[in-house]
Amino acid sequence: MVKNNKVLFSVIVIVALGGSYLLFGRGSSKSQVQYVTSAAEKGTLTASVSGSGNVVVDKIATVDPTITGTVADLSVKVGDSVKKGQLLFKIENDQLGVSVSKAWASYQQALNNLESAKVSKKQAQADLNAAKSGGSTSGGGSGNSAQTVTTKATYTKDQIKVLEEKVKLADSSINVAEQNVSAVYEDYLNQQSIAAKRTVTAPIAGIVNQVNIKNGDDLGKTTSSVASTGSSSSSTGSSSSSSSSKQSPIVIGDLGTIKAQVSVNEVDIPNVKVGQKTTLKFDALEGVSLTGKVEKIDSLGTVSQGVVTYNVTIAFDSSDIRVKPEMSVSATIITKVKHDVIIIANSALKSDGENGHYVQVLRGKTPVRRVVEVGLANTTETEIISGLEEGEKVITQTVDPNATTTSGSSGQRGMFMGSR
Repeated sequence: MVKNNKVLFSVIVIVALGGSYLLFGRGSSKSQVQYVTSAAEKGTLTASVSGSGNVVVDKIATVDPTITGTVADLSVKVGDSVKKGQLLFKIENDQLGVSVSKAWASYQQALNNLESAKVSKKQAQADLNAAKSGGSTSGGGSGNSAQTVTTKATYTKDQIKVLEEKVKLADSSINVAEQNVSAVYEDYLNQQSIAAKRTVTAPIAGIVNQVNIKNGDDLGKTTSSVASTGSSSSSTGSSSSSSSSKQSPIVIGDLGTIKAQVSVNEVDIPNVKVGQKTTLKFDALEGVSLTGKVEKIDSLGTVSQGVVTYNVTIAFDSSDIRVKPEMSVSATIITKVKHDVIIIANSALKSDGENGHYVQVLRGKTPVRRVVEVGLANTTETEIISGLEEGEKVITQTVDPNATTTSGSSGQRGMFMGSR
């Protein structure tokens, strides 16, 4: 029995010693802390802000006929490229043709009236001239021998005055007739112009953004306009049975005025200025990158879910036929550029909690704190105004393998205590 107890005690001691080796042996095996460094370098630092939005058309033309009628020969659809003056559709209205014919007939009648007035004036003037020169009257003889008898006619002053009044009246009639000819001719031209509106053409060159009519629709009277806007509306592709003043039959966007409109956060907007260069990328056009310049900054912001943003309009430096209205676009706006400055990675920069900054440089294998003065910064790099020299290495990351080992040692410690 005593022998068995000695064996049991020996086993317990061995287990205890083994557990102690696992805990302390592993616990004492520590790896050295390592540092990742990068050198302070001289170069060009660019600061920028970003925004996202859509491609817009700054100038649109709404096609709104000013005559009534039925839509016919519709020849365009959404997305079509059109030239200025290109046929879009026709409007059937026979009454306009009748009006042109009536206006032409009135014009011809006015010309006839003018001619009659001129003949009357000529006769009145001849009568007056004859009276003033002691005019003669003539009569014919009878029988087989024809004789011409000429007698002097005598006109009193009153008679001559009457003849003069007839001439004046004839002159006045001519003036009235001439004015009437002009007025009737203008009406004829106007009726022709109105009738010509039955053929509806594109007022500008561009892309058809909306088509809100179809053949057979009845058009009411509306007004037409060419507007400058901050954005353009894309067509839903649907058409209604009739047009209204609130919905233009056709809308065309001038691709010569295509721009990007992006939203910029209120924190970044103070740094954005008109004329700043931008880089534009498009979700739908992989690998396509265009440049532009800030053209306009909205003075009024938009609040959405507590976030305030401002619209920034960007003009393209060059056009690209692949870029279409309403495409999603992201913009990087270059707010400031500094050349030949000392630059470090942002991961190396630390704050002292009092608006000051410092970095850590290695002296041998020991990190040493170095106070620095910072300047321009972006999301990845910062300018160092003073405190560092070009080529000095700063710590960007500390790698401590013992953090994992310590966690592992805790597990071994649990096993040992469990054995107890």
